[in-house]
Amino acid sequence: MTRLFDFLGAILGLVLLSPGLFFLAALIRLVDGPPVFYRQVRVGRKGRLFRIWKFRTMVVDADRIGRPLTVSGDPRVTRTGAWLRRWKLDELPQLINVVTGEMGFVGPRPEVPRFVALYTEAQRRVLDLRPGITDLASIAYRNESDLLEGHEDPEAHYIGTILPDKIRINLDYAAKAGVWRNLKVILATLGLLAPKRV
Repeated sequence: MTRLFDFLGAILGLVLLSPGLFFLAALIRLVDGPPVFYRQVRVGRKGRLFRIWKFRTMVVDADRIGRPLTVSGDPRVTRTGAWLRRWKLDELPQLINVVTGEMGFVGPRPEVPRFVALYTEAQRRVLDLRPGITDLASIAYRNESDLLEGHEDPEAHYIGTILPDKIRINLDYAAKAGVWRNLKVILATLGLLAPKRV
C-alpha cells in the first residue's frame, strides 16, 4: 500500500512540478553552469547502492575539495545553491528515485557508504527500511548544518552523536509506520518550509 502511494504520488508530483523543475534546472545552468544535477552514491535498502538525484548546489567536484558534510557558511555552496537548500528545492529531483523504487516519500535519509561502514550490527537494521526524501530525523535535525558549524571536528560530532540519534529515531518510527503516519510526516515537513507569518 505504501509503495503504491509513493509511486503514484511521485508520478503526480513530477507532472505537476515539471514547469518548476525545468525553471530551476535552467536557472542553475544559467547562473552556475553545468552540470545541473548532482548524482551521489548512497546506500539504500538491504545495502544496495544507488545514485541519488539532486539539483547541484555546490561547486563542481566539491566532494574532492572539502569534507563530506556541509556546515553553515560552507564556501563550496553556490549562491543559487544556498537558496535551493534554504527551501529544500534541491531535493525535488528525488521524486525520480521514488518512481524507480530506490526511495519512498518517508524513510531514513540514505547515507554515503563511508558512514554506513561504521554502523554497528544493531544500527544496520535501519538498512531494512526503504530510504526516503524526508523523515522524523530530518525534521528533528532540520538545522543540522548550524549544529555542525559550532564543532571543531564536525564529522566526528556527526558520526558520534547525530547519526546514532537519527538511526534511533528512524527505527522507533518504523515500528509504527503506515500510510497515514507517513502523510503526517510529509505535511509536517511541508509546514517547516512554509513562510512564517510575522
